[in-house]
Amino acid sequence: MDGRGPISGPRIVARRDSDWAALLDLWVAAWRQTYAEIDFEARRDWLQNHMVQLERSGARTLLLFEGPGRALIGFVTVDPATHWLDQLCVHPDRFGSGAAEALIEAARSLSPARLRLDVNQDNTRAVAFYEREGFVRVAAGGPSLSGRPTLIMEWSSTAKAGP
Repeated sequence: MDGRGPISGPRIVARRDSDWAALLDLWVAAWRQTYAEIDFEARRDWLQNHMVQLERSGARTLLLFEGPGRALIGFVTVDPATHWLDQLCVHPDRFGSGAAEALIEAARSLSPARLRLDVNQDNTRAVAFYEREGFVRVAAGGPSLSGRPTLIMEWSSTAKAGP
């Protein structure tokens, strides 16, 4: 059994090839909500190719399903060898629901010592989320695919919590 049976609670499972359509739909919807002026639909092939390359290099993609219909509500892609969290995406209907926190915990299970990521500086919702999850800003990143400046953020299991 692969964990995708008729359950009502959330379930995190490894991505399968049959999940691509739902994953790409979710990614487009989430980014369209964040940056409405960008045509993320046109970037579907880029994302799939990017994730395939990451997974061939050792990254793992975990999906978060919820409800009896097993609706995909989020996913995370992490390379345990490099500690790089490349994708964290939650359906916009589930923003603020705890789905992103569940995916961060799944990412930490894959890379328990530390996680690193880049995030668009102007994505204040995401930056604030990562800071609440114990990530700290460690460097300026390069421009994103959209040309936006990014921040490199890191979480470490040995970092001390705030006051």
